Amino acid sequence: MDQHQNESRKLYERVNFRALFSFAVLIGLWSILTYGGFVDPLFLPSPGGVAEAAIRLFSSGFWGDIGISLYRITIGFLVGAVFAIPLGILIGVSERVRAFFEPVVGFLRYLPASAFIPLAILWLGVGEIQKMFIIFVGTFPYLALLVAGVVIDTDKHLINFARSLGASEGTVVRKVIIPASLPGIWDALRVMAGIGWTYIIVAELVAARSGIGHVIIEAQRYLLTANIITGLIVIGILGILTDFMFQYGRKKLFPYLTQ
Repeated sequence: MDQHQNESRKLYERVNFRALFSFAVLIGLWSILTYGGFVDPLFLPSPGGVAEAAIRLFSSGFWGDIGISLYRITIGFLVGAVFAIPLGILIGVSERVRAFFEPVVGFLRYLPASAFIPLAILWLGVGEIQKMFIIFVGTFPYLALLVAGVVIDTDKHLINFARSLGASEGTVVRKVIIPASLPGIWDALRVMAGIGWTYIIVAELVAARSGIGHVIIEAQRYLLTANIITGLIVIGILGILTDFMFQYGRKKLFPYLTQ
């Protein structure tokens, strides 16, 4: 066990070093292009210029915009998960449900979330629910199909063994398929939580007075490129933190998978 933990720690350290090195290379190239005068600051400000813009933004209430975006994404994503997970399980375990719902959900998957903005405004107005609805539309169909795929891929030996012991179909679903699928469902949630962050600009595109997307759109309107980059960096950092939270949750909820 100690040897396995030591190997895991060394691998973790190597991955962290490579990740930091890749960011260092990116910042180095960015510095060369900007401080070297190869790119107009209007199109790409220097790292120092972005840092100054970040200080101005955070000192003028940017924390509130971050909080409201977190709120919108969290609620929109959770509502999507509440509907997508049961539907995905049903699609995975029932061929009849699959035949009925999978084509519809698959169709919705190919519709861009931005195309729903006019309908969302018409149906829900321009308040918070409209913005959460865009997050919901952007994540729900993908998550439902990911969950269905996880359920369908459940080890058939486990299912057949339970049936050979006389377990009913309901018992097989409750006692075998769902427990065996939980790690995969958690991973699907992790993937879609990251994708949910990519919809924040779309969700806050119209009639938003707060939020990271609002700040980015306002910055674009006044050609404040450093503010745009600051907003994008913040979204990236929040996305990485979200991913770390899911990784930590996976270790705590399914420790047997990390042994």
